[in-house]
Amino acid sequence: MTAGRRSPVGLTRDVGWQIGVSKTIDHPVEDVWGFITSPEGIAIWLGEGVSVLPEPGEGYETVDGVRGETRSFRELDRLRLTWQPAGWRHETTLQLTVTSAGAGRARLGVHQERLADAEEREQQRTHWRGVINALAAALNDQHPT
Repeated sequence: MTAGRRSPVGLTRDVGWQIGVSKTIDHPVEDVWGFITSPEGIAIWLGEGVSVLPEPGEGYETVDGVRGETRSFRELDRLRLTWQPAGWRHETTLQLTVTSAGAGRARLGVHQERLADAEEREQQRTHWRGVINALAAALNDQHPT
């Protein structure tokens, strides 16, 4: 820790360990949102076997055993859900956001909180960077610019 800093990077008082990653994508918000809420997009970031869960409290479980429930869903903006992979003893909160980054561009963000420790935080940073890159590549394949 550096002088004056109260806690390590990524550790908060309210939600514990957290991570955020984002990427600007050369597609409009509507295309990015439509893709991440489509069956193909959901399979990339959440897993196979589930669809968009717009109603708060609606539960899900993927083919690979990731489970949780919807917390909030705001069309063309953000979705928030609990996220717990098979084998984890705790759930986390996951949020995907899509915001405008200028004409024909969108910023896709993934934020995860309530992680167990610094090691899990780094593991999830790597995971979500890969997921965002896979989403961007799949979207480009589907909608070439």
